[in-house]
Amino acid sequence: MKLFVKLGSYLFHPLLMPIMGTAIYFYITPRFLESELVKANLFAIGIVTIIMPIVLFFLLKSLGQVESIFLRDVKERKFPLMLQCILLLLIIKVVFNPYDNPELYYFFIGALFSAFAALIMVLFKIKVSLHQIGVAGVLMFLVGLSAHFKVNLLVSISFFLFVNGWVASSRLQKNDHTNSELVMGLFLGAIPQLILFNMWL
Repeated sequence: MKLFVKLGSYLFHPLLMPIMGTAIYFYITPRFLESELVKANLFAIGIVTIIMPIVLFFLLKSLGQVESIFLRDVKERKFPLMLQCILLLLIIKVVFNPYDNPELYYFFIGALFSAFAALIMVLFKIKVSLHQIGVAGVLMFLVGLSAHFKVNLLVSISFFLFVNGWVASSRLQKNDHTNSELVMGLFLGAIPQLILFNMWL
């Protein structure tokens, strides 16, 4: 059981959430999209949000700025979050635009606001759960897509509600976060997406 709880931290790591939200969108959208375009977008998102952060992590680790990919110490989070904001901005500027893919465009703007809010917290030496930010962001995006496309995504939404609790339990079991840090992460992930519904719903 402990292994299952810990597994949540790895399967739903914050680095995986952007590509997961993108893949969910491409899977459920009723719009016709060329398969080559979908593959190209997923490849670009994978490079920018997974490969590049991992490479930059090892660079920061070699420089002694971070110790673990989970960034347990609040001091370790400043540079990774700065780089994350830059990479998300790159996606917003280069990969998606508000005319062809408004849903994904504003999803990534919401993710950028969440990452920036987490960075501001770090400057005040406040640690929030990046796992909760990522999962809550995708959860709210699913709610928005369900209303936008008028499709029943209750099973997917219920699954991500379960994932939210799974990840929270995992972080608590590993003593990486307190209850307040998890709650702050939940709100920082969900609220930007909720506010941006007005732009594309």
